[in-house]
This record gives sequence, structure tokens and C-alpha cells, in this order.
Amino acid sequence: MRNEQKKQLKSYLIVTASAVLMGFSYELFVFPNAFAPAGLNGLITMVQYLFHINIGYLSLLLNLPLIFLTWQKLDADFAKKNLAFVLVFSFVTLMLGHIDLSAIAYHTDNGTSTILGPMVAGAISGAVGGTVIRQNGSTGGTDIVAAWVRKKYPEASFVWVIFCLNASVAALSFFVYGYRFEPVILCLIYCYLTSSISDRILKGGKTALKFEIVTQDPQALSQRLIQELHHSVTLLSAQGMYSHTPRSMLICVVNRHQIVRFQEILAEFPNTFAYVSTVNETVGNFKRITS
Repeated sequence: MRNEQKKQLKSYLIVTASAVLMGFSYELFVFPNAFAPAGLNGLITMVQYLFHINIGYLSLLLNLPLIFLTWQKLDADFAKKNLAFVLVFSFVTLMLGHIDLSAIAYHTDNGTSTILGPMVAGAISGAVGGTVIRQNGSTGGTDIVAAWVRKKYPEASFVWVIFCLNASVAALSFFVYGYRFEPVILCLIYCYLTSSISDRILKGGKTALKFEIVTQDPQALSQRLIQELHHSVTLLSAQGMYSHTPRSMLICVVNRHQIVRFQEILAEFPNTFAYVSTVNETVGNFKRITS
């Protein structure tokens, strides 16, 4: 099997596993706690609550037309992975709907800790959403709607599109769940955790620090950094605009745990100025240089 085929197979396996996890999350943490999660699935959950129609059927009914239009008009690979997620998610929820999970589902009869269910469900949803998006897919629903909105109105903010859709679900849940504010608050908590955790996953786990250093001793400083931190350095020519004298700028990306030693090395070089910024993710050949 070629590398590209292996990569695609791995991607679909990740999407499938994520859909299974999302299905169990709904059955164990969402449905027993009478609140609507974010997006299109939030609307579907409210329909299930009112009319007792399994979310698996509703998810297929609403997502399939969007997916096939996306397949034809936007991105075939994106649509295929959406389709895989929706099919597996719907299958899991349909199967679990015929199994009594009340013994392990999280719910409280007295309502003292109903916030914990939406918190766990939101965390799982964020992890699933971020993971699936990194595979060039999505969990369907509002993600597909937002993609279509962005295609037609490129200037529209993706974040605001999702926010408006989720805010509509939260407002509607007030009327569906007995004219109470608690389901609205639970929906907002779910939305916040979903977006926060998804954003962290999308930014990746390979966070690092980028130092940009203006110095008069580029060679000596570079050698110290390479030898002691085992990361390479990029040299750029610069000029001080106040003194109009030539300067050198060094750029070096290092791991977080190396910042103290980096600062100790810089302190040994007078007439050196540096500033640091966070790198959310590193791609390509970011690795330590072996001695």
C-alpha cells in the first residue's frame, strides 16, 4: 500500500473513531440532561426531545443533502469525510437507542450537578471536532453551513457565523425545555468548551517559542545556541535606524523548556536585544540537531 493510501486510511479511521465517541457522548451525557448541544445537532436533539424521533434518522435526513451539494460544489475529500462521520454517528446513535444505558449514563434526579454532563459532552465534542477538522473533515451540520456561507460571502467571519448559529439554538432551547434558562446556560457552556478545546487541538500540540535577536556578535551567539540548545539559527542582515549602523538579526525557534537557558546565554552578550513570541504550531523540519 502506498504512503498516500495509508495516510487516507488512517484519516478515515480517525474520523470513524471520532464519530463513535461522539455517538456515545450524546447517549451518555447529552440526552439524559435535557439540553441542546451546539449547531444543527442541537436542533435535532430538540426535535428528538419533542417528538421522540431518533437523532440518527434526523442527522441523515438533514446532513446528506448538504454533504452531496458540498461534494459537487466545494471539496470532494471534505464531503467524503463528512459523509463517513455522519453515517457512523447516525448508526451508533440508532444502535444505542435500542440499548438501555441508564445504568451508566450521567444524569441526576435532583439537578444538583446537571452542569457536569454538558461540560463532559462539550469537552468530548471539542476534541472530536478539532480532530476531525485536522483530517479535512467536519462533524457536519453547522460546519457545512458555515463553509457554504464563507464560499458565498468570503468576507464573513467563520467564528461569527458559528456563533450566530449556536446562539439561535441556545435561544430556542428556552422555549423547548419548559421556558427555563438552565438549558440555555448549559447550551452556552457546551458551546464554549467545544470551541475552546477544538481551537486548541487545531493549533496543535507542537507549541514552541520564537526568539528574534538583534546583536553585534552573530557568529559567537549562534554557535552557543546551536551547541547548547541543539536548534539551528537563521541569520538576517539588519540596520539600526537610530544609529544607522549595521546589525544582525538571529531567528531561533526553541522548545518551551529551553527558555531559561536561552535567556542565560543571551545575558552573556552585551549590546544584544531580543523579543520572544509564541509559535502555535511547528510544521516541517522542526527538530533538535544531534551533536
